[in-house]
Amino acid sequence: MTEAKQSTAPNLGPPKKPDGKDAALILSDGSVFWGKGAGAETTATGEVCFNTSLTGYQEILTDPSYAGQIITFTFPHIGNVGTNPEDIETVTPAVRGCVMGADISEPSNWRAAKHLDAWLKSHNLAAVTGIDTRRLTRRIRDVGFANATIVNAKENKSVDVEAAQQQASDWPGLEGMDLAQDVTCAQTYSWDESIWSIKDGYGRQSEPKLHVVAMDFGAKRNILRCLAAAGCKVTVVPASTSAEDILAHQPDGVFLSNGPGDPAATGDYAVPVIKALIEEDLPIFGICLGHQMLALALGAKTKKMHHGHRGANHPVKDLETSKVEITSQNHGFVVDTDSLPKGVVESHRSLFDGSLEGIRVDGKPVFSVQHHPEASPGPQDSHYLFDRFIKMMEG
Repeated sequence: MTEAKQSTAPNLGPPKKPDGKDAALILSDGSVFWGKGAGAETTATGEVCFNTSLTGYQEILTDPSYAGQIITFTFPHIGNVGTNPEDIETVTPAVRGCVMGADISEPSNWRAAKHLDAWLKSHNLAAVTGIDTRRLTRRIRDVGFANATIVNAKENKSVDVEAAQQQASDWPGLEGMDLAQDVTCAQTYSWDESIWSIKDGYGRQSEPKLHVVAMDFGAKRNILRCLAAAGCKVTVVPASTSAEDILAHQPDGVFLSNGPGDPAATGDYAVPVIKALIEEDLPIFGICLGHQMLALALGAKTKKMHHGHRGANHPVKDLETSKVEITSQNHGFVVDTDSLPKGVVESHRSLFDGSLEGIRVDGKPVFSVQHHPEASPGPQDSHYLFDRFIKMMEG
């Protein structure tokens, strides 16, 4: 009897770059999404996520909460209103790059000042267009978040898939990362710019009635504008500011901003400060990362989500009024509902997955929400939360 000859598969080497493709998104699991390069000819690694918003791509790309992430836009028409110097949430974007299903649209808007491709180049941000974003989104939705490397190479350069995959595999991920220090302000400053109008552009708050100190963990400009428009003088302080320095400003209330990264990591230095502020019985309002760290200061716990919430179409129920709000969201961590201590009440809940979306403290003027009530360009169902904060300070 002769011994069967063992067959071996041929070594095909790394996948070849398809004709006409000069860029790719390579996941840590080896998945490769080929496309065309846009923006800067560079390489970047981060956590790939998807955003379902139909509008506001410039606000999304400049949201500091996207530090360490690569955004997949599920809406196909990205670039159609161009870019301008007004619709930004911060001057220097912290996002790693972006992915689109179609080529960048030609701008057609009276406010457009620059093509999106040129804007991406000016900020050294790489993009990949023409990939199957539906397939990528399903992968993230079904399997969970993934680390990835985005590569935009010149026509005559090859994409080193193996090196990019290794880079994605070696990236430590967002858990345990304190990214607030990367996006917070360097020093304290005052903010008086209010919301935009089609007639006059941005307004100015010249007669504030209240004083708010905003802890900047990666604050979006439109949140600060909403506070100013509501009648507040806003003093913005760095993320690591002490409770003593905050109280020295003699604020009527304290705002805890949105921001990127793991709330437990940022909480190492921020949570003791928030605890001290709670003891002062000051009105406190937290959003997104600020909401999560307020929960940590109250004794709750946070955890990484399967794939996160990012978009402008998320239904949230106010459990005390039974009203449903359509909200704008951007978060990959969440407060564990089961960890809420006595006296901390769940006030809002996601109707997508039942996750916690808001809390309040019995007997204290302290509350927070996971979503973004400023929501520029929209929806604006949750704007009433700023009014709630104002009434607490006036009271």
